[in-house]
Formats: sequence, C-alpha cells, structure tokens
Amino acid sequence: MHELPITEGILKIVLKHAARNKANKVVLVRLRIGRLCDLEAEWIQNYFSYLSKGTVAEGAKIEIERVPAVVICRSCGQEYEMKNDGLISFLCPNCGSQEVEIVSGREYFVSEMEVY
Repeated sequence: MHELPITEGILKIVLKHAARNKANKVVLVRLRIGRLCDLEAEWIQNYFSYLSKGTVAEGAKIEIERVPAVVICRSCGQEYEMKNDGLISFLCPNCGSQEVEIVSGREYFVSEMEVY
C-alpha cells in the first residue's frame, strides 16, 4: 500500500514537467527503481491510472527499469552487485564482512517521459 503515496509523488513530478514543457498529453513515464525497493510495478500502474484521471497524464503507461543493488564493503573495499535470489544478504563475497555501504538499489525516480 506504500505505492500509493509514492505514485502520488510521481504524478506530481510528471504533471509539473508536462506543464513546464507545455505538453498536451503524457503517453509514457519511465521510472528507475532500485532492486532493494519493494515497489510493485502493477500497483504503481494501477494507482497512476486512477490518480491521473482528468489530467494530461491520463492513460499514460508506466515502464520500470530495475536498478541493481550495488554495495561497497567497508572492511576490504570490494564493490559488488548483490544477487537477486530472493534473499537479501549483505555479506561481502570477498571477506565475509557485513560492514557494507549501499551504493545503489534504493532509489526511485522518473527518468523519462514521452509527451506530445
């Protein structure tokens, strides 16, 4: 259910940029969402469709690109991409430390819009 307030924020950004660029219609919104975010594409599209009714973004399709989760080990400096096997493990494959810093994988933002 946390997709609702996030989708509201996405719609505000889309409408602001559409107005700024004098767009008549938004047809596609591309999002970049990190693998560590548990946002569901289906819910984002459903909420966006509902919230955008009566706006220039009504009927726009949402496309999502998943950003890999990348961390750096604070102990040995190894940078690595976390595997997407259903389990989140912060163990460094090089030294076994759990002292890591997340570089990417928690972000979500509008990367592109197609308008006319």
